[in-house]
Amino acid sequence: MKALIAEFLGTFWLVLGGCGSAIIAATFPDTGIGFLGVALAFGLTVVTMAYAIGHISGCHLNPAVTFGLSIAGRHSWKCFAPYIAVQVLGAIAAGGILYLIANGQAGFDISKGFATNGYGEHSPGHYSLLAATIAETLLTAFFVYIILNVTRDDTQTNVAPIAIGLSLTLIHLIAIPITNTSVNPARSTGVAIYQGGWAIEQLWLFWVAPLVGGLIGALLYKTTQTDVD
Repeated sequence: MKALIAEFLGTFWLVLGGCGSAIIAATFPDTGIGFLGVALAFGLTVVTMAYAIGHISGCHLNPAVTFGLSIAGRHSWKCFAPYIAVQVLGAIAAGGILYLIANGQAGFDISKGFATNGYGEHSPGHYSLLAATIAETLLTAFFVYIILNVTRDDTQTNVAPIAIGLSLTLIHLIAIPITNTSVNPARSTGVAIYQGGWAIEQLWLFWVAPLVGGLIGALLYKTTQTDVD
């Protein structure tokens, strides 16, 4: 139960900090933080929570990460569904808070964007479904592969959270123009349900691609670590 509470709080923080920076601060007049600021915000949420709850739950904050760790034998399958459930609930709760805050601004129009992920006409750079699928799958695969390697028992150090946070920052710098960057089904769900409409219709991709990416990352880890282990 402590681990599930930690995952809920951690994913809440990820969406509140990461998506919040995109919704509230990315294009704020004259002092907007832009893509770089949003990318750093997502990375910082992971770094801070990894130090805060890593010893409690492992700080997955992401169904694709939980899936990849389970495939790699680093997480119990009996905890798989509960972890994903609380991650999604944490993301939805944070999305609700962001919706309340954003509504406090005069003229707020959620149809103009709510840090939701999309492809085609709903991609920030109007990238195709194929491009979005490739990006989300490969970036998630490398994210999971990095996590598995830097958290190995024989290599784990106090700087592992920094490596993970920087990798997520890099992923966002690459993918924000493509899909607004998901690599995390919970993060996508947490804001999509408030955006509604097209965001819900396209949400399937941001579950399928990251989960496939998590599988690929885990298989790459198992393949490249066989001789070492």
